Amino acid sequence: MKTPTKARTTKTLTAAQAIVECIKIENISHAFCVPGESYLPLLDALHDEDSISMMATRHESGAAFMAEGYAKSSLKPGVVMATRGVGASNLSIGVHTAYQDSTPMVVFLGQVHSKFRGREGFQEVDLDQYFGHIAKWAVEVKDPERMAEIVQRAFRIAQTGRPGPVVVSLPEDVLPVETEMTFGPPVVKPKPAPSPEEVAQVEELLASAERPLIVAGGGVKSSQAEEALVTFAEHYHLPVIAAFRRQDVFPNDHPLYVGHLGLGTNPNILKTVKEADTILAIGTRLSEVTTQDYRILTPEKKLIHIDISYDMVGKVFSPDAGIVADAGQALQALRGMAVQGRWKNWANKCRQAFEGVSRLNVSHKDVINKHIVAMMADMLPDHALVTNDAGNFAGWLHAYYPFKAKHTYVGPTSGAMGYGFPAALGAKRALPEKPVVALAGDGGFMMTAQELETAVRYHIPVICLVFNNHMYGTIRMHQEIHYPEKVIGTDLGGVSFKKFAESVGADGYLVTTPDEFAESFASALQKNAPAVIEIMTEKEQISVSSTIAQLRDRAEK
Repeated sequence: MKTPTKARTTKTLTAAQAIVECIKIENISHAFCVPGESYLPLLDALHDEDSISMMATRHESGAAFMAEGYAKSSLKPGVVMATRGVGASNLSIGVHTAYQDSTPMVVFLGQVHSKFRGREGFQEVDLDQYFGHIAKWAVEVKDPERMAEIVQRAFRIAQTGRPGPVVVSLPEDVLPVETEMTFGPPVVKPKPAPSPEEVAQVEELLASAERPLIVAGGGVKSSQAEEALVTFAEHYHLPVIAAFRRQDVFPNDHPLYVGHLGLGTNPNILKTVKEADTILAIGTRLSEVTTQDYRILTPEKKLIHIDISYDMVGKVFSPDAGIVADAGQALQALRGMAVQGRWKNWANKCRQAFEGVSRLNVSHKDVINKHIVAMMADMLPDHALVTNDAGNFAGWLHAYYPFKAKHTYVGPTSGAMGYGFPAALGAKRALPEKPVVALAGDGGFMMTAQELETAVRYHIPVICLVFNNHMYGTIRMHQEIHYPEKVIGTDLGGVSFKKFAESVGADGYLVTTPDEFAESFASALQKNAPAVIEIMTEKEQISVSSTIAQLRDRAEK
């Protein structure tokens, strides 16, 4: 049964109230902000709207990461608000993250009075120009009567095609003006399907393939096509590898899942891609990390690239078949190909390679990081959601944690530090029934640690694991690779994250052994309150595969 189309409505509202009405039309229940005087009328309008919960955060970057995490988890646009140039610049990293991660987000920024524009008014920045190259669209609303039109267009642009962020600049004198506004229905995302000719082209390429491989990206998640991908892969016995930080796109315990293309991916998994002769890339922009510096998709491989955006198809690799289509629609259309699924032996070989390097068997010789991932896998339910910050500590998560269900992972393909914990708060707001655990290093956590008070104030029970090795570990690793023993700028001082957590009213734990972690993690899960578990780790084990001594030895050779 089709959902009836909602009729247009006309109301007399202030421009600020019109923004709230647009948010309501899109059925968005949460928004995030740091308050500012330049958009007080909008805050006042939100005060009068019970259906939208506004979270005031401690820093604009935290607010933006929360909105981004909320959007990834709810599959609705994240909404974030800040003031003028200072607030806008603080949240800009969240806009860039949403852009690189293809996450729908609408950003409302207060702006100076229209009469002061161009005079270098207080905190004045040309916001539409400032964000122009890291947003899908950046616009300043100069006429109050056009607010509904422009904001509804912003929500449409954010959600359609390749999703992404839209920035709306709001001069403070525009917001309180009352006028008649007309509102259209909520956005219905177009779902283009491949043409019969395109299906035939894919059929021809797959019919001649000996070692095909699916690379599945965020477009599958945006299309809610995870089950369709499983059905498609099973129908043809096709192995599936996840694009960078999209591990929950396909059940990791499925016999056709063969790994994750990320940072520090094990060579045995990379060998799968190197041996493949045909790549079926679905809903992925084939980023620098996914393609291992754009080198792994070599010219002799056939490439079938399916993406919702014509801008992405052929952007970095010229495809043998380039199809602009919704991932779900494409997977459904391709089910009808007259192709025999004769790749069972190839898929089994790929799976064996993955299993050989991803087993979670641990011994006393393994570093605490691997023990912790093993205990997370054992103690968390399959539907639990995990986020991570940027840093080498995430290598153990990516290498070993089994994501068995959809909507269980949120991570920054942009590699933004400070992301993990606030994104977890946004994800928990979107999916309150899920246990949510964030992983961070001491460097990244300190960049947005103030949001722990936000979690306490709003009673958001997220557990954050802070791996503390007193350094910026990823940068130290690169220093040792390129300039061995010449350490500069990467050592960090001591911080008691346990005491910090307790100081803002959260639960704090300090662990140095796997047994201590198991006890602390069980307690945190049982208490269901905001918590930080500080895990003391050694500097020497710089990554999953190398110690500092090993990096220096390689440099000498």
